[in-house]
Amino acid sequence: MRRPQVSLGPIREAIEETLRREQRDDAEVSVLIANDVTIRSLNRAYRGIDSPTDVLAFAMNEGSFTNLNPHVLGDVVISVERAQVQAKSIGHSFCEELRLLAVHGTLHLLGYEDQTPAGRVRMHRLCRQYVKGASKPGGNTSH
Repeated sequence: MRRPQVSLGPIREAIEETLRREQRDDAEVSVLIANDVTIRSLNRAYRGIDSPTDVLAFAMNEGSFTNLNPHVLGDVVISVERAQVQAKSIGHSFCEELRLLAVHGTLHLLGYEDQTPAGRVRMHRLCRQYVKGASKPGGNTSH
């Protein structure tokens, strides 16, 4: 599989739209676009799961440095390879999948969970709403 070109603007817009809608305009999120080898290693080290995943979120409000900087929510790690496979299987664009994964990870940083059926439904609904809002004319258009 050929490694696709990643445009960071749409990812940034989707995260900014999420933060705006969640009334956390002041928050910061860092994003790492990784390959399956890297995300598998992180998944194994931090979750004990020895396989690649599509997105990981590392919240700064957990662990030893909780109060270091309340504006820094944490890190979102997205597997470019998983995004490519999922976009193809779902039938939407690679860019759309990256934006959905960025929003999904950001929602985790904000405290949303998807471990229950109700949580999964809520996360899915919010991801779709926020990605749609970020791609509308007049929405968040910074690059």
